[in-house]
Amino acid sequence: MAPTRILAIDQGTSSTKAVLFEPDGTAVARASHPLASSYPRDGWAEQDANAIWESVKAALAGIVAQVGTDGIAGLAIANQRETLVVWDAETHRPVAPAIIWQCRRTTGACAALIAAGHDARVQELTGLGINPLFPASKLGWVLENVPEARDLLAQGRLRAGTVDSWLLWNLTKGASFATDHSNASRTQLFDTGWLEWSEELGELFGAPVAALPEPRASDSRFGELAEGTALPAGTPVLAMMGDSHAALYGHGVRGPGAVKATYGTGSSLMALTPGRIASSHGLSGTIGWSTRANGVAYAIEGNITVSAQAAAFAAQLLGIKDAAALSDLAQTVECSEGVTFVPALAGLGAPHWTDAARGTVGGLTLASKPAHVARATFEAIALQIADVLAAMEQDIGQRLDSLRADGGASANGFLMQLQADLLDRPVHRGEVAEVGALGVATMAFESLGISVTGEGQTTTFEPDMDPCRREAILKGWRHALAQVLGA
Repeated sequence: MAPTRILAIDQGTSSTKAVLFEPDGTAVARASHPLASSYPRDGWAEQDANAIWESVKAALAGIVAQVGTDGIAGLAIANQRETLVVWDAETHRPVAPAIIWQCRRTTGACAALIAAGHDARVQELTGLGINPLFPASKLGWVLENVPEARDLLAQGRLRAGTVDSWLLWNLTKGASFATDHSNASRTQLFDTGWLEWSEELGELFGAPVAALPEPRASDSRFGELAEGTALPAGTPVLAMMGDSHAALYGHGVRGPGAVKATYGTGSSLMALTPGRIASSHGLSGTIGWSTRANGVAYAIEGNITVSAQAAAFAAQLLGIKDAAALSDLAQTVECSEGVTFVPALAGLGAPHWTDAARGTVGGLTLASKPAHVARATFEAIALQIADVLAAMEQDIGQRLDSLRADGGASANGFLMQLQADLLDRPVHRGEVAEVGALGVATMAFESLGISVTGEGQTTTFEPDMDPCRREAILKGWRHALAQVLGA
């Protein structure tokens, strides 16, 4: 008899991954499918919602082609967050491109709401400061600018949700329209105290909550697969979580005191808190996850808009093959020689939240080389993380002694050592590359009463930088930030 296995989908911004796990945490098969984004105007960022769905089907097929379907007890979904998909319930067709989390098209609308004095009330209900990152203003934009969406709303056919609910809809062919509490908490339309959609917020943003999915605990049985994928019809969807939340769960964090950072296109730092928290340092209160047995686990989070993507951008700008080649180039010099790079390529996220900021390279002299710019790029990735961690410590009121790292760029040992050096504290990297997939798979196993027994290997990077050199880098970064922020 085949062992009980969970197939986890990790649907990200640049690719969709599928990983098949056994109860000891071992990944027995992997598949991946790339995904493209488009930037049709300055500040706009979109994806083809159908392409997201097709990438999931391709990843599932890749797993089944390797190992078949025996023993697969269910599916678990971790997904890119804050991306909005809007579709027709009858035709199952998207009515607009998916507006992804990086999109800043609603900057003006958000600024107007803040100027009108609504930010404090929104934070009170959701833990989130008004910002174009979140789907609330995006859904309002769709209703204002896409006539078909207004027509469908009037007919009761409009469906809107984050990527998890779009995937669940397609997997079940419309039989299930739901989301989990972690994803719902990132919409800015969800009252995280009452665990329900807020009519008040819907009216404020012009975003009809009647079109939103049913919010459920993260370990709910969300539905059963219909025909149309490589998996058998009837396979249950046993867990759903936002990818950053799933990564925290995958690191084994179950209570306050630990912080993780995901190094992807953007970055998310997250730590659990004893209860709902209101940040006064540019961070967000959120829901980590919820379970039917134990209720809600609350968290604090800082989101960086452009993180590892900065390396790919700099590589392209310098005419270098890719981010890996940029890393090799950066290591040919011992320091950046005063060169700084602030990757405000889509504004600045936490803890600064300045949409108008633009990326800058500074500190150049006639002695500057491409290698110095390359090194400054990796310093910038680590320094943004350091800024968020410092803000998190101020909100929590205690020192965070170490960092747990995951995400694609965490595989870069040079970056991880640089991170430890600039934080002046250890960085622990889990050696399961797909820690978000592991996290949501673990929750799915636990929903079946099965404990995941594997702890996984960890590599620790200890700080090893001269304090004077660290302070010089931090001083240069603070100066560069002040210029970008107009301080």
